[in-house]
Amino acid sequence: MLNSGNSTNPMLLHNKLHNNNETTRWLASAATTGGSKGSRRHPGKAILAGGIAGGIEIMITFPTEYVKTQLQLDEKSATPKFKGVTDCIKQTYRGHGFFGFYRGLSSLLYGSIPKASVRFAMFEYLKNQLSDEKGNLSQGGTLLSGLGAGMTEAVLVVCPMETIKVKFIHDQTQPSPRYRGFFHGVRLILREEGFFGVYKGLLPTILKQGTNQMIRFFVFTNLKKWKQGGENTKNIGSFYTFIFGGLAGAASVFGNTPIDVVKTRMQGLESHKYKSSWDCVVQIFKKEGVMAFYKGTIPRLGRVCADVAIVFTIYEKVMQALDYVWKT
Repeated sequence: MLNSGNSTNPMLLHNKLHNNNETTRWLASAATTGGSKGSRRHPGKAILAGGIAGGIEIMITFPTEYVKTQLQLDEKSATPKFKGVTDCIKQTYRGHGFFGFYRGLSSLLYGSIPKASVRFAMFEYLKNQLSDEKGNLSQGGTLLSGLGAGMTEAVLVVCPMETIKVKFIHDQTQPSPRYRGFFHGVRLILREEGFFGVYKGLLPTILKQGTNQMIRFFVFTNLKKWKQGGENTKNIGSFYTFIFGGLAGAASVFGNTPIDVVKTRMQGLESHKYKSSWDCVVQIFKKEGVMAFYKGTIPRLGRVCADVAIVFTIYEKVMQALDYVWKT
């Protein structure tokens, strides 16, 4: 007869091994993201990892953002300045050289770090709140977490940052540019338009960022689950993280470029022509047609696919390092 107090009791050994295996699986899951079992993460880690990823990404992809914005500001109703993407690139290089593609970078760089920090921190927070006791997140929960992350970053960071960026890029196309630098430009905008001058186009920005992150996190999470094949703690590696991030970015571009065009027009130097975001939609449709809502799609596609792929990849690597040195 076995002694129930003996440490060699088979039942106790079974329970001990089971608990150890559960602990091992939980620790391994800390290196995964989005909807996996036990994949809850501390928002504080997301702030650091997101900020680092956002800063590196914008330094790489800004030229495509510059070209996209130029094309979206080029109205068909007036005399078009650019014949297309290639012509915009040629004119920019001919007139300002290689670094001409980085005009307005400072406005986006100063904002990209906090933007990515807020985005990932809010996503992780909402994901933790909406997941069940085992850390499982439903499809609806993934959509809501992405939507909430996008809307939060839109209000706190993206709208003022994007408004300043668009004004900077638009200003550089004028015969006599007024802004001598980032801080001079910001002071001028605030003095002439007040604090809410950097919150023009807030509604389309919220719609854009909300749908952006909703689509991106949803697509990325589901592609990752598919690759893991039911092994929720499996590390898919940087290659697949990059590819899935790019596909998630592409999905968001085709899903909300019309919103991006309206947002850009509302934040440009000639935004006074529009009474509201809806009036901007109506005027673009009447004067330029449906296809005007897809201006800048090609450069935006290149920029966003690279953006999301790079950010997700760097975020994963930084988060894994933080999981190793910062136990939460």
